[in-house]
Amino acid sequence: MRFRFNDRTDAGRRLALVLQAQPFANPVVLGLPRGGVPVAYEIASALGAPLDILVVRKVGVPGHEELSMGAVGTGGVFVANSPLIAQLGIDPRVVEARKNKAIADLIRLERDLRGAKQPEPVEGRDVILVDDGLATGSTMRAALAVLETRRPSRIIVAVPVAPREVCQTLEAETDGLVCLEMPAPFLAVGAWYRSFDQTTTDEVKKLLDESRQ
Repeated sequence: MRFRFNDRTDAGRRLALVLQAQPFANPVVLGLPRGGVPVAYEIASALGAPLDILVVRKVGVPGHEELSMGAVGTGGVFVANSPLIAQLGIDPRVVEARKNKAIADLIRLERDLRGAKQPEPVEGRDVILVDDGLATGSTMRAALAVLETRRPSRIIVAVPVAPREVCQTLEAETDGLVCLEMPAPFLAVGAWYRSFDQTTTDEVKKLLDESRQ
């Protein structure tokens, strides 16, 4: 198996090359913390657009945290992976408890990352929504649900790597999608990066500060 990307910076620069060829109206780039922010930073820098975050949290299956049974977004949005929940027979009370915990984690993370800074206005603007990759797409769908309430002009999803079927579904739900690699079998997002270390809160805050300057 060959790696598709050296690291998130490499992935972001390669996405930026594709996006620079497209017309955007007053764009804003939103990265999904934490791993999506280094990718988004490169895109925002290339486009000369402001960088901000849109916080979502995966709701993991008990005992298998990497397996997503849904995702939450700012404002209490919950996008459930209903087929998986039914397949595994997960008790609704467990789903509710883990959803509430994810919302509490989200509030804490957004406070840590954003501080007193208000969200970048998106109403009437083209929004480029960025992550470092998609597996099930549930976190991105939660982000879309949050974003649609803020009335952007267009929403374009940009990711380095994702399964083809996830890309096809999201493309139908958005105004555009850019995905550089759709390998099969997919395995996991990190499998396609040479370096895929966890992005820290301090790294995200540093990138946001640098972008504002």
